[in-house]
Amino acid sequence: MSARPAPHTSAIDVAAIRADFPILDQQINGKPLVFLDNAASSQRPRQVIDTISRYYEHDHANVHRGVHTLSQRATDAYEGAREIVRQFINAKDTKEIVFVRGTTEAVNLVAQSFVRPKAGPGDEILISGLEHHANIVPWQLVCEQTGAKLKVIPITPQGEVDFAAFEKLIGPRTRILALAHVSNALGTIVPVEKFIAVARQHGVPVLLDGAQAVPHGKVDVRALDCDFYCFSGHKMLGPTGIGVLYGRQKLLEAMPPWQGGGDMILSVSFEKTTYNQLPWKFEAGTPNISGTIGLGAAIRYLQSVGMERIAAYEHELLTYATQRLLEIPGLRIVGTAAHKAAVVSFVMDGIHPHDIGTILDTEGVAIRTGHHCAMPVMDFFKVPATARASMAFYNTHAEIDRLVAALEHTRQVLG
Repeated sequence: MSARPAPHTSAIDVAAIRADFPILDQQINGKPLVFLDNAASSQRPRQVIDTISRYYEHDHANVHRGVHTLSQRATDAYEGAREIVRQFINAKDTKEIVFVRGTTEAVNLVAQSFVRPKAGPGDEILISGLEHHANIVPWQLVCEQTGAKLKVIPITPQGEVDFAAFEKLIGPRTRILALAHVSNALGTIVPVEKFIAVARQHGVPVLLDGAQAVPHGKVDVRALDCDFYCFSGHKMLGPTGIGVLYGRQKLLEAMPPWQGGGDMILSVSFEKTTYNQLPWKFEAGTPNISGTIGLGAAIRYLQSVGMERIAAYEHELLTYATQRLLEIPGLRIVGTAAHKAAVVSFVMDGIHPHDIGTILDTEGVAIRTGHHCAMPVMDFFKVPATARASMAFYNTHAEIDRLVAALEHTRQVLG
């Protein structure tokens, strides 16, 4: 099968961008690396790597309370990153930006500190059938702890959240609506504004899992009008082990700390502890200082490219990849929502997804195979797993052609 001519794009200078990512310049099994596993974890540009190295080489010390120069430098960089995040998602105040290990910890924090104290027998927690395990299991734990019930909004055969079903499920006992902004397994972009508007009418707070949304387009938490928004640094060019919980200030102020320890206190005696102000009340212990500073550098890099341009170019990649993959006999795309991020999940007749991934690796093509931490989605589509190609703005149309050629080779070997 011959490759189609790649559509011309002037959205971004992909060659210049790729030069910033040293990991892309290598061979796997004797072939140039094609990295299409960005939904699991993106790669890092030199600017992020250098920022982290510079911190460790020149500025490392523990943050807050230190009077010496290195501690002051580290604190300034750490808190400077908080302001970078605030601007990036248009939060009102840095008090609304809590640093956590990632999206998973952010959801657990809200589940245990905000929802658990309010929930009881007969109350309901509402999620969708599209969710990552990180937005399922924490709510199951709260249900076990409180006697509340987990209710699930069904999805359609296209992989979209059923809005009409949602309107019937939300009610006076709903304590929170927790939704993925973008599905990691299918790429579906959920029209969360519609869901939030209905939740507002019912007085139901809303948490959005934005791990797959923030790296790929502009997010404005005030425009969304959500109560909580969570995302992870490692999916947006930043380090692992760092993430963000955005929460409305009035809600965070009313929530008890989830973890206790140093830095989240103002005073401690054996009789009583006085907790620190926001956001430090939720940041117990020595934080991931280098990770936070690296996250700030990653956001600056994304902003230098431009979130609107990133979204436009990745949509081109998605369109091209979808067209090319559908040319392969026996290949079926799982998840065909009208609005998607640059993620394509698929299965091939007679070939297990793990075998697809293994053969592709011999061709230097890295994709993800499995249930993608979304087993209920796999159950819905009656497949054990899918192969998933997920693209970023440093990928190219030529790399998609390499993916298609590798899949054709897989079909010839195993089909």
